[in-house]
Parts: sequence; structure tokens; C-alpha cells
Amino acid sequence: MKIDVLTIFPEFFGQVFDFGIIRRAKQAGIIDISVHDIRAFAVDKHKMTDDRPFGGGDGMVMKPEPIFAAVEHLAGTTCREEYVAGTRVILFSPQGSPLKQSLVRELAEGTRHLVMICGRYEGVDERVNDALVTDEVSIGDYVLSGGEPAAVVMADAVIRLMPGALGSETSAENDSFSNGLLDWPHYTRPAEFRGMKVPDVLLNGNHAEIENWRRKMALDKTKKNRPDLLKGEKGDM
Repeated sequence: MKIDVLTIFPEFFGQVFDFGIIRRAKQAGIIDISVHDIRAFAVDKHKMTDDRPFGGGDGMVMKPEPIFAAVEHLAGTTCREEYVAGTRVILFSPQGSPLKQSLVRELAEGTRHLVMICGRYEGVDERVNDALVTDEVSIGDYVLSGGEPAAVVMADAVIRLMPGALGSETSAENDSFSNGLLDWPHYTRPAEFRGMKVPDVLLNGNHAEIENWRRKMALDKTKKNRPDLLKGEKGDM
């Protein structure tokens, strides 16, 4: 997968993609990530990327011209309907649809070229959304200073689901949200720490009992922390 990030602060990303799973995926040739400065595509001599909003109001709005030029440079067109198959252009904004594991998996399995636009200020000129964007995405019900942290979140979430990115091919299958539930509790050595013991079921070697315990614990944790996820969930809670 080719991943292109559009931002006015390319320095933000520095070495952020040079650690852990993302670094291994890059080294293995699973992904290719590039960060692009939107200012490089500005059309005026001052390299302006923002201007005052029509109709008045606080703040500034990111201009359409540099973003259109950047997407055309990367995707070969500024017509969403003409993108090469497997191309997705993401705009991060508080008005976007929530980022969920279902979208992450969809992107990991069906995308060849992922372009991520990092908004700033009061937002991005809506014509960018109208003509270029395939997905407007929010990573939560809060407002960030810009889309850069969201781009890192999405990149990490998508890359770890790509074949070969994780050490174990079944690891991602048991993640929180992958089966509609949160993950179960995990334990490692020592079996007892400061008077707190690992549940006996995890030490008895009975895989059927362990699976039943994990299922119950996943249900219990989901019921406690995210009861909204249990709508339509079948089974004993």
C-alpha cells in the first residue's frame, strides 16, 4: 500500500513512522509512506494555504487550490470518480464519521493508495470534500488542533491489519472490536505479583475452559466499559 500524508506541518511526523510495526512493515515492503508539505503546492508567491472565511467568523480556512494541486499530483486527477481503483482520500475533521474497526479493516483489505489530508484552523474549504474526499473521518468526539495526530492513528490501525505486518497472523483477529467485543484481560509471568494471582483457569492447560473464560471476560469488560457495543450481541452476559 502507498500512503501519502498531506499537511502544513511535515515536521510533525519526524520519526513517528520509524518505530514498531510500522517500521517493520516499511522494511518488509508492505507499505510505502510519504509526507508532503501542502505549502509546496500553493499557487501564490507567499505560499498561502489559508484565508478568511466567507460570511465572516473566527479563524481561518484552508484554501482549496493547494490541496487540489497536491491530490492531482498524487492521484493523477481531481475528480473523485476518476481515481484509480483502490484509491481512498481521507479528510480528518470533527464532522467526519467515527473511525471504527470496520473501516480500518476495509481500508487494509481493499486500498492500494491511501491519501490522508490533515485539516487545520477552522477547517478545510468544503469544495475539497465535495470533489476529492472519499471518506471524511473523525477519531473521536473532541477537537484537535489539526489532523496530524489522527493521520498517525489511522496509519497505525490500518497497517497492523495488513498481511505480514504482525508477527502472528491471528493476533489481529482477537483485537478489541474485531468480533464486536472488547478484548479479554491478559496476564504474563509471574503467576503471583504483590499478592495478585493469575486466574487458575489460565494455568490449567484446558484450552476449552480457557476459551470459555476469555469469552466471558470479554463480555464482562464490554458490558462495563462499552455497553453500546453489546446491542444485538447474542449469548449469556
